[in-house]
Amino acid sequence: MSETTTTYKVRLEPVGIEMDVEEGETVLDAGFRQGIALMHGCKEGQCGSCKARVLSGDIEMLKYSTFALPDYERENEHVLLCKTHAYSDLEVELLNFDEELLSHSIAVKSFEARLAKVTALTHDIRLLEIDLDKPMKFWAGQYVDLTLPEIGVTRAFSMANAPVDGTRLSFIIKKYPNGLFSSQLDGALQPGAVLQAKGPYGTCFRREGRTGPLLLIGGGSGMSPLWSMLSDQVQSGDQRPVRFFYGARTRADLFMLDEIAAVAAALPDFQFIPALSHATPDDQWDGETGLIHEVVQRRLAAEGLSGVIDAYACGPVPMIDAVLPVLQMANVEPDHIFFDKFTPATR
Repeated sequence: MSETTTTYKVRLEPVGIEMDVEEGETVLDAGFRQGIALMHGCKEGQCGSCKARVLSGDIEMLKYSTFALPDYERENEHVLLCKTHAYSDLEVELLNFDEELLSHSIAVKSFEARLAKVTALTHDIRLLEIDLDKPMKFWAGQYVDLTLPEIGVTRAFSMANAPVDGTRLSFIIKKYPNGLFSSQLDGALQPGAVLQAKGPYGTCFRREGRTGPLLLIGGGSGMSPLWSMLSDQVQSGDQRPVRFFYGARTRADLFMLDEIAAVAAALPDFQFIPALSHATPDDQWDGETGLIHEVVQRRLAAEGLSGVIDAYACGPVPMIDAVLPVLQMANVEPDHIFFDKFTPATR
């Protein structure tokens, strides 16, 4: 920090945490820098996850979506912390906070990285592995921002590996036809290519020490954080029941089946429930069919799991939006539902 940088104090209520924010830095970024894990989602003023209320002090808001923060809320001193700059000491009331999240805070750091390898898992899913210049601490289910400096593109990807000590990170990534980042994964990026990683971010991480059933629900590259959580669950030695629901279009879109079978052998009460939404006769499929939220609804009703359920849903926005009411109707407590919506990049 240079001697000329102006810093202000921010007091976060009702948790009573104080932190510094530099002029020109958003309050959310200041939290990341100091290892104070505030609720967040897109980090771009689009989702409203970091909404808070300014109790005192002078602020300025950068451009944001009025869908995330309607005008009537802004008139009542509500702000999005990812778009809030401080111009005095502040007192801020957090509207969404998680005591466990705050207790699991990890400071966001930048890392230099090199490409280790890229492996094709399906026609449009790739496994990207990178080596960092130093180990990164993270919780299973979190993500980093990965940058390709040569083309100036940054994308958010969830780690697929368990958070063990080490410098290698892996990511399960879906290719998009015109994806500026993902299009580089089939040859343009060669082993040894330089990347930059910044993180960890994310509030959808595996909560530890729970005994009730664990539901993992995903589709597409949502497999990445769920596989990290599942691997972490195996390593933890916890014996809770696990139900892993995964939605795919056809049999060819399923992958890592041998690895999942190994997990089934390692856990005492584990079921993998894949569902095909567009099964063809060639698939010779006798498993679940339909959209994954429909399958979750049927299976939960049929099994009647007992105990306090924790549910983690990761995947495309329509899938998450369909799954959430299903979980609520199955009496999963709202504060035990964690989700990560995967949105295609718009730039």
